[in-house]
Amino acid sequence: MPESEPPTPASAPTHRRKRSLSRRGAIGAGVAMAGAAVLTPAVFAATESDPGSAPGSGSGSASGGDPATTPETFPATRSAAAIGTGTATTSFAASYVGVRWSGDPGGAGIRFPGDTGFQSLTGGCASVDGGGTALVAAGNAKTYEVRAADGTTDVRSLAIDTARGPGRTFQVPSQPTRVRGVRYLSRPAWGADESKRYKNGQVNSPEKYYALQSITVHHTDTPNDDPDPAATVRAIYEYHAVTLDWGDIGYHFLIDEAGDVYEGRYSGDDGIPAFNTDGDLVTAFHTAGYNSGNLGIALLGTLTDQGPTDAARASLTRLIKVIARFKGLDPRAQITYTNPVNGVTKNVTTVGGHRDWLQTDCPGRTMYDLLTEVRADASG
Repeated sequence: MPESEPPTPASAPTHRRKRSLSRRGAIGAGVAMAGAAVLTPAVFAATESDPGSAPGSGSGSASGGDPATTPETFPATRSAAAIGTGTATTSFAASYVGVRWSGDPGGAGIRFPGDTGFQSLTGGCASVDGGGTALVAAGNAKTYEVRAADGTTDVRSLAIDTARGPGRTFQVPSQPTRVRGVRYLSRPAWGADESKRYKNGQVNSPEKYYALQSITVHHTDTPNDDPDPAATVRAIYEYHAVTLDWGDIGYHFLIDEAGDVYEGRYSGDDGIPAFNTDGDLVTAFHTAGYNSGNLGIALLGTLTDQGPTDAARASLTRLIKVIARFKGLDPRAQITYTNPVNGVTKNVTTVGGHRDWLQTDCPGRTMYDLLTEVRADASG
């Protein structure tokens, strides 16, 4: 979440479809330039909690599309919010449930039909001030029960389905765009509903940009062997933007087990993923208190007892290498990070894990142990 930037406020079958990999721009060895494809606005999918569309929404119709784009259909995100503890019921099969609360960070639990007991809601990647939060795979359940310890307050949950909603079609760039060998799925290419960035008619977290100082690796603490990673990215987006009220997905990039790279935090329409035209990094929400100037890359899955796939690791290494060369960073260097918003400092390695900054298991024990090798490979 941001640091004073701003504080955190209070079924169709799944499938791994063949997607167009494309990006709005390219970065290379200190050069940034816009890609040739012009994106048409994405459709803003309705949800139970947000049936309308946000300012700036486009039709996303396949007819009359830009010749540099092709129509692609994504399931509309459905979500249903609940307040307090007890049992909640939804009208749809939920893929995930996001929960947040105030009080003891380990003071809440959840269970689904068929569970023998409650699972403790701890160990996730995201964090909030003065409480706890977790995104939990729901296994297509339509009911769930949340409990909380004494003294826990402001319990809120959001059931999310990003895989089975009605189809919405909008335009996605036709041609792949590479960043020195790394291909990206742009936000339209993974089905980002841009209305989630708005609240009460305004952008919830306006973009702010600062010089890049560090790169932080995360895992999403979601199930491994994911059959529909784009749907999981949309669920994380919904959880971060709506449940946690951050107004966007918290990472700059995400990488799935096949090695596909996803554009994360919205950085403007200037054609450069994660950066503006001046080469400054858009602030995201992945390392509370240390977000500005800190680029977050999340590997999909849980990397505590197993490492990333070879494809995911290769994409992570290539992405870090490209960004480090673009900004003249040494992935292995010891640096003093200085938060440009509030002046807070921390001694870290240029490329590190979430746990180097905060008390968390992220990016998982096995992934964390591999970071020395990743740094070396990205420095070559």
